[in-house]
Amino acid sequence: MTEQINVERLNENLKKTSTWKRICFMLILIVIFSTISPLLWAVILLQIVTTLLTGSSNSHILAFSRSLCTYLYHIGLYLTFNTESLPFPFASWQTTEQFDLHQPTSHSVD
Repeated sequence: MTEQINVERLNENLKKTSTWKRICFMLILIVIFSTISPLLWAVILLQIVTTLLTGSSNSHILAFSRSLCTYLYHIGLYLTFNTESLPFPFASWQTTEQFDLHQPTSHSVD
């Protein structure tokens, strides 16, 4: 009897359109995440070069990298089922910005 209940539950779960819809969103977001990750590496290298040349980090790069990291964080939360809030481009950018809890700061190398 328990096997029959499990099969019935499985059939119900497989028929849920909300689950399949989420899986489709997840596949798209995995592609976006994979595409943006190399950009993060480029930003890291650019910030290293900037710091080596000027002795401090670039505030414009800091703001961009914070936004980029927050976006990747939001995608990661959705992909790991930690939030039901869809990230950009399926929601407004402000939804993603709400995950950013700290203001950017500039660091100098001594």
